[in-house]
Amino acid sequence: MTPKCAGILLGAALLAAASATAQTAPEMTAEQKAQMEAWEKAGAPGAPHETLAKSAGDYEIKVKSWMAPGAPPMEDAGTASRKMELDGRVLVEHVNSTMMGQPFTGHGMMGFDNVTGKYWSTWNDSMSTALFVSQGTCDTKNACTFKGTMTDPVTKKQQTTRMTSRWTSPSVEVFEMYGPDPKGKEFKMMEITYTKKS
Repeated sequence: MTPKCAGILLGAALLAAASATAQTAPEMTAEQKAQMEAWEKAGAPGAPHETLAKSAGDYEIKVKSWMAPGAPPMEDAGTASRKMELDGRVLVEHVNSTMMGQPFTGHGMMGFDNVTGKYWSTWNDSMSTALFVSQGTCDTKNACTFKGTMTDPVTKKQQTTRMTSRWTSPSVEVFEMYGPDPKGKEFKMMEITYTKKS
């Protein structure tokens, strides 16, 4: 018997075994089929994920941060890279820059939950041991508004932050973060301008 014939026979045997297994497996009930369909629908990338994918790429970033309302901003610069992972389900971002004169690295993820109908975001970086989680909405142009909570390192209390992002041109995105001042009034804490490299 030639190697080619042996290969054909082996392939036929494997197909026959797979067919026999499928025939002997118990058929799913209508309820199980509905559950399977719900899980498949929940896990399938769709239009929101395609919109997120448009943000993938490499960027130059300029960062402005304010320690208090009315204070002059501190300015830093760096780079960011974004790419879609998990077969087009999650946008992952890596940032390398400086913050207050110190080297700074950050990692973020952003996705869309088909079940809740909400966008979600996570962030952690080299200046914190906490994980920041937020949730929000985006339009078809990927302009977003998110809200999240974090524990203030000074007061040890939960505080709410609001974040927005908008594209001022096809290659420039502006991210803004707002939080409470000592009296609880919202003020702009940070602004990051992302300029996509050509």
